[in-house]
Amino acid sequence: MKNKTGLLLLIFLVLTHSSFAQQIDSQAPEATATEAELSFRDIPYLEKAFIDVAPTDRKDGILVGKLGVDGGNKAMILALTQEIADNKYGNFDSFLIAHKGKLLFESYYRRGRIDLPHPQASATKAYTSLALGRAIQLGYLSMADLDKPLVDFLKNLDPTKFVDGVEKITLHKALTMRSGIRISKENREEFEKTPALLKGQKQVQVYLEHSIPITSDSQRFKYQFDPILVMQVIDAVVPGTAKDFIKNELLDKMGITNYGWETDVSGLPSSGSRSSMTSRNMVKWGTLVINKGKWNGEQLIPEAFITKATSRLLYTGDDEVHYGGKDVSNQGYGYFWWSADLKVGNKNYFGVSAQGGYGQIITLIEELNLMVVTTGHDNNIPYLQIIAERILPAFIK
Repeated sequence: MKNKTGLLLLIFLVLTHSSFAQQIDSQAPEATATEAELSFRDIPYLEKAFIDVAPTDRKDGILVGKLGVDGGNKAMILALTQEIADNKYGNFDSFLIAHKGKLLFESYYRRGRIDLPHPQASATKAYTSLALGRAIQLGYLSMADLDKPLVDFLKNLDPTKFVDGVEKITLHKALTMRSGIRISKENREEFEKTPALLKGQKQVQVYLEHSIPITSDSQRFKYQFDPILVMQVIDAVVPGTAKDFIKNELLDKMGITNYGWETDVSGLPSSGSRSSMTSRNMVKWGTLVINKGKWNGEQLIPEAFITKATSRLLYTGDDEVHYGGKDVSNQGYGYFWWSADLKVGNKNYFGVSAQGGYGQIITLIEELNLMVVTTGHDNNIPYLQIIAERILPAFIK
């Protein structure tokens, strides 16, 4: 009994003197009124990390459970969390895990706040893709339209001024970053000096007038401004504006009210970056996708579109796997969603992810019914390698 008491005391001391405490009885960190007004870069770091192995039901549409009870090896995840809190990897802001439809783990570090929308960078592209899918679900477009010339949907253009080959640009090509449009940086900077030239569909007109000719050679994967084309089509085909459509038909449906989504020079919602979401809202986007386009039983996006969006429609090569490592390979791309094989032992698990620079990532492993959400401000962290090496083993029986 004496030895047992001593062991319990030792465990207590380790936990209470750790750089993080399992703050079971405390509240997740919220932004102060002052912090809410600051730019993200000016948000002060948390004094200590917040770790929750049994996330609170905040009545926000997210089901919750308990790590280790509803899935996952609690000790393995907490060991990783300790390393994140100790800054072993770099500047994480949040790290959440959902499994089988329940949020089982929630943590915040440094600039992370549960109620503060975090800049999403290029994860915005993935949300733009899903907005197009919503337009298809409601009948403003069809799946067959994905293979039609994109300019067919934009009625305010002057085709007599287009470069050759514009008809080769389909929605499918734009969604896979293969529009083939090539405009020099100098030309783009020159256009941007006169914003009036880029208002509304004039933005597309300028691109299609000043690009090199569109050919099969130019229509190779290039990570660029193709989401702009997709947002222009959304705005053209839906009733009202793309901004109102996204709010009413996607964000409101999922109960996402605390967010930011900036406006592009065209006057449309920014499509390639510049949205902000809380980490829990990222969980909602991931839930929509892992549930094949359903939210609370309602089909918001066609399953066929989700399948396309999250398929490895093309390989982008392993020369530079974003946030990868030794266990991440076969990087691919769907409709603004990345994919890769994550290796555990002798088996590969197919992972799909919305990715934003510096660590804004929603990773889905359908085979394990697993979602990992991270936010951060560090572009050198091997986020996907960490998932493969440290998180997947905790959920594989």
